Amino acid sequence: MFGIIRPCRNRMGAELRSAWLAHLCGMCLSLRDEHGHLSRLVTNYDGLMISAAVEAQSGVSRRPAGPCALRGLKSADVAVGSGARLAASVSLVLASLKIHDHVDDGDGLAGRMGWAGRAVAQRWAAKGLGTAADLGFDASVMVDSVRRQPEVEAAAGLGSSVLVVTEPTETATGFAVAQTAFIAGKPQNAEPLREVGRLFGRVAHLIDAVEDLEDDRASGAWNPLLSTGTSVDEAHRLCLDAVTGIRLALDEVEFTDARLVHKLLVHELEESIIRVFGKRRGSGKPTWSDPGSGLWAYPRLNWQPQPRGCFAGCGAFLYMCGTCQFCCRDPFPGPWSDKRRDNPFDCDGCDCDCNCCPCD
Repeated sequence: MFGIIRPCRNRMGAELRSAWLAHLCGMCLSLRDEHGHLSRLVTNYDGLMISAAVEAQSGVSRRPAGPCALRGLKSADVAVGSGARLAASVSLVLASLKIHDHVDDGDGLAGRMGWAGRAVAQRWAAKGLGTAADLGFDASVMVDSVRRQPEVEAAAGLGSSVLVVTEPTETATGFAVAQTAFIAGKPQNAEPLREVGRLFGRVAHLIDAVEDLEDDRASGAWNPLLSTGTSVDEAHRLCLDAVTGIRLALDEVEFTDARLVHKLLVHELEESIIRVFGKRRGSGKPTWSDPGSGLWAYPRLNWQPQPRGCFAGCGAFLYMCGTCQFCCRDPFPGPWSDKRRDNPFDCDGCDCDCNCCPCD
């Protein structure tokens, strides 16, 4: 459910946070209505920027939605229309490709599900491609780009540029973000938005590589930084350059209201980079709290993750839902991976004095 952009409610302010939640809930409900409840698992914070980008170019489109447990059983106005559907389609297609990759590699929950994982991935891919076709574009471009990833990785070696490895991701995300211009009826925005999406894909790929670096080094798994000999400092520099490029590309886009998109793709993306690379500059391991002595016997936060199997992970997931850990505990362990997850809804200890955005 969680992407690399994890907005802080205090940094965003009430108006932008309400708009952000409208897109998140709109994408989730679009997935449910068109593809069934199971598909709501692919709802993620990065995918909603597709819906936000469409609305930023074309204007607000909302509908009332009933109470939801994740909103504290409150009703809300949620995003509706082509933007939410496009976000749902893109999320389904990319999630299906990720599941296929995990099944092929035999890792994660999907790797343990085998044929069942492939069946879910194929169904999601078909649904996502169908919605995309209904909206008037061919999402197979994303599929072809991501499926080239194993070939690109196999050809990469020491001395290769890490940007060769990130290219398929960049192409897929660039295509997805560019489509928002056509959906919104502003084709002149397509090329700068393609650049925005391409650079966002670069940052997402590099952040994922850095977060997995130590685990991959210990297990011997393939990692783009290890394979190409790219240092963490170089990856950090590339991420900062990408954010600068995103800022410049956004200046070329004709928006109706750019505030939310600017906040997510500039300020919050910068925060994501600080969260990943800033920690690595500190001394020693992060200080993790252990809330196990409180009212609920929360699972411990382990420095070395201890992954759970399919059924044990399902049990942990249900228990953590029932004890509100996904919204009230920061950090919390992933129910299946046991990896530490920062809670985007908890702002304790963060610097919320962000007043530098010219569109605030």
